[in-house]
Parts: sequence; C-alpha cells; structure tokens
Amino acid sequence: MSIDGSIPSPEDAERAADGVDEVVEFARQITQIAASQLEALEKMHQFSLADAARHGRELTDVVERGIRLELAAALRVTETAASNLLRLADAVVVRYPAVLASMRASRMTQQHAEILVDAVDKAEPELRADLLPRAIILAEAEPVGTFRRKVHRLVEVARSVTLPQRHEEALEQRRAYVTPADDGMAWLGILAPAVEIHAAYNRATAMAKAMLEADRERECRGERESESENRGEGEGEGERRTLDQLRSDVLCDLLIDGEAIDSPAVTRGIRANVTVTVPALALLVDDEDARAAAELAPAEVEGIGPIPLNRAKQLCGGESGWMRVLTHPETGMVLSVGRDQYRPPASLRRLVRWRADRCMAPGCGLTAARCEIDHTVAWEDGGGTSLDNLSPICRGHHRVKHHGGWTVTQIADSGGALQWTSPTGRQYDVYPERRVVAFRPSDGGTAPF
Repeated sequence: MSIDGSIPSPEDAERAADGVDEVVEFARQITQIAASQLEALEKMHQFSLADAARHGRELTDVVERGIRLELAAALRVTETAASNLLRLADAVVVRYPAVLASMRASRMTQQHAEILVDAVDKAEPELRADLLPRAIILAEAEPVGTFRRKVHRLVEVARSVTLPQRHEEALEQRRAYVTPADDGMAWLGILAPAVEIHAAYNRATAMAKAMLEADRERECRGERESESENRGEGEGEGERRTLDQLRSDVLCDLLIDGEAIDSPAVTRGIRANVTVTVPALALLVDDEDARAAAELAPAEVEGIGPIPLNRAKQLCGGESGWMRVLTHPETGMVLSVGRDQYRPPASLRRLVRWRADRCMAPGCGLTAARCEIDHTVAWEDGGGTSLDNLSPICRGHHRVKHHGGWTVTQIADSGGALQWTSPTGRQYDVYPERRVVAFRPSDGGTAPF
C-alpha cells in the first residue's frame, strides 16, 4: 500500500524492485572497492615502514605517527580515522585474509568486517582460529545490527570458560560517579554487575509504564477533569512526562527515599524481572569443577549474555522476581490458549519473548522485553493465541507490518521464524535466538520450536 493508501500496480512494484536492485549493485561495487583500498593501505604501510628503515630511521611510534599523519592529510580525515583504517587493513590483509576474500566477493560489507575484527580480537589468541570461520558465516548472512549482537555473543560464549575469573576481577572495579552537565543537571553513572543494573533499569521502566497506563485509564474514565477541579486547577492535562523522564524520576525517588513516594499506588509491588537461562545439568555441577562447566552451554541472562555459573545458581535458587528457564534436549513445552482469549497469559508472553530475545523484524535489535506481542495471523482473521502464532515486534515495526504494505508469515516448523515480504516482493527471514521443543498432539510426535 502506498503512502496515500492506494494499492500499487504490478508495474510500480516492478520499478521499485528494479530501483532496489540498482542500489544493491552499487553497494556491492563499493564493498569491492573498499577491499581494494584496504589492500592498498596495507601495501602503503609496509612500504613506508621499509622506506624508513632504509633511511636509518628507527621504527618507533614517531614513524607510525608520521604515516598516520600523511594518510589523514591525504584522505582529509582525522588521525584517529586513519589509524582505524590502518588497523583494519592489517587485520583483514595479514591476520584474517578470509575476511578480505569475503569482501572482494561482496559477501560482507566493510562495516561487517570492522565489527568482526573488533569482536574476534577481543578473544584470546588460541580461540581466534576457531571463531573466525563461524564469525564470517554470520557476517555473510546477517544484517549489521543482528550480526553485531550475534558475533559478540559468539565470542562471549567461547570465552565463558574464563568468565568467572574475569568477572571476579571486574567486580573490583565497581563504582559510582557523577558527571556534571549544563543547566543545573548531572549524570549519575554506576559500574556494577550487569544483572543488577538491568534489573534496576527494568524495574524503573515497569513502574514508569504503569504510571503512563494508569493515566491513560483515568483519561478514558474522564477522571482528569474532576481531579483538577478538586485541586482548584484548570482543565486536567494528565501525565505530561515522557517514559524517559518518568524512569529518571522513579530512579531518583528509589535512591533518595528508598521508595517511589511520589508515584501512584499502581506502581507499588513492582519488582525487578530478569530472565535467566541455565542448562539443567549445570545445576548439578560443582562450582569448583571448571572442566565440567566448560563442557556445558553457559548460563545467560536475557539482554546481557553469559554470566558466571555460580551467579546463575544464586538467581535460580529463589526469588519470584527471576524467571527461570531450564533447557534440556528432551524438554517439551506446549503453551496455547487457542481462540479462548486474545491476550496471551503472562507465562506465554514470557516464553515468546525468551524464545525471540529481540524484535522479530529484519535487522532490529530492540530487546524483546520492550516489544509488543503480535499475532502473526491477526486475531480478527482467525489467528490463535499460541506459541506458533506469536512474536515480539517493536511498536515501529508493528505499524509497518500492519500499515506498510508488508506481508508477514510464520515459517512452518521453524520454531517461530518469520518471513517478511516487502512491497517490492523481496523476502527476509528472521529466526529467533532460541529453540523450544513442543509436542504436537496431532501426530503424537515432537517438532523443534
């Protein structure tokens, strides 16, 4: 559907598709040129170093600075940008030539290459040979945003064996600090374990959203005007703060007073909620048995990534605010309310978000916790409220799905994957981060969800 609401003709759709093809072809050529530029950069770098040595100049930081200076001046960029280009050229030409080959064939962009190099270089040298081909496969298949998330997770999982020790060392650096800002404002920063930081942020967000929702409900009931009259004010304007402003106010109240005293009653009782995924067998492993733990998939927190196993065990031990998902190759889950109700029950919403982890639109990286639960086949069109018809989609892409001329379908037996078809006819498959085993009563067997 076009902007004015009319349905485009087949000829219009074909012209639009041709335009996209032309843009894609230019992008391929740009990537190939970028690969040639990186080769030329490395060649220039090595020649400059050799030339300095021939003239008796010691190969110190001064020589490198001179090379960066000339490159920055010639390209009219900063020395930092020139340094980054030289570092990327060294990585893809000398250390990771398979990345350069992929760029030459236009299978990954320069931006993919930059993200890949930064991620793989963070891993210990002994891990890089195994990580590189897997990272290249991701780079050649995923959009930039999705690739950045997945390659960093790939590296973190590979490094999870040393995570407990690294986490203990990082804990020593925890601190809080204040950075002044303009106009009587300031930033408060806290360096602390990611689980606690995300839990605090999620709680403040939930409280802020509850306040906005309560205000909308009051507006629907027409209570704002009466409240304003009782206070002797003019017409009621309701809650004028944005979600960000409310979240900031809630955090200040909680830190200063220990509770959000200025918040309405609807926010009371809201606590942090974080999803912790732990392999069931990991709960049987002794904390000191590093070798046994290394053979299992790492424990993970939604939106954060791998965490030390001993920390995961603590979270799984008790409080109701933590949603515990135990994974096992033979575990089965069936959750559906069919056509009995439109709104999914809380347990089903959590599972749908846990499975996807992110918005299920192509390339979107918004965490599933901040997305709306969408019926792929609309409720009014007969779609059921079940795991195989639900996906988290952010508000912006939700609008595109319903009003942007796109068609979205669930890919059969894929475990929640969606196929998005654009108005030009191009198709994009989006797969969830996790798989769930579900029993199908129709055939008595199981299928991967």
